[in-house]
Amino acid sequence: MSNPDRTADGGCVRPPLRRRPLTEVAAAEMAKKLKALADPVRLRLFSAIAGHAGGEACVCDVTGGIDVAQSTVSHHLKVLRDAGLLTSERRASWVYYAVVPEALLDVAELLDLRTATLSGAPT
Repeated sequence: MSNPDRTADGGCVRPPLRRRPLTEVAAAEMAKKLKALADPVRLRLFSAIAGHAGGEACVCDVTGGIDVAQSTVSHHLKVLRDAGLLTSERRASWVYYAVVPEALLDVAELLDLRTATLSGAPT
């Protein structure tokens, strides 16, 4: 039985994160998204919005269980917006946040090792 983690001669292979290398600009944009998601509070907020019906939610829908001040939540949501991961829309006195599907797909593609080709290069 063959091992997908080994080359024909038994050496290790490591799949690349993408099919082609990132450009300098694309890497900077992706780093901004990944930095924004690297904070536990932001990751929880993003996850709550992404998991909410329709991929959008009001702040009041996603702050339950997150023990930080409202001003801190607002700051974290701004960081996620500035990174291009969320959009926001004011509706009366509430602000609704929505996941930017293309941004989510870009991050997923970068990290999806299932679709990456094996490089054959030893680790």
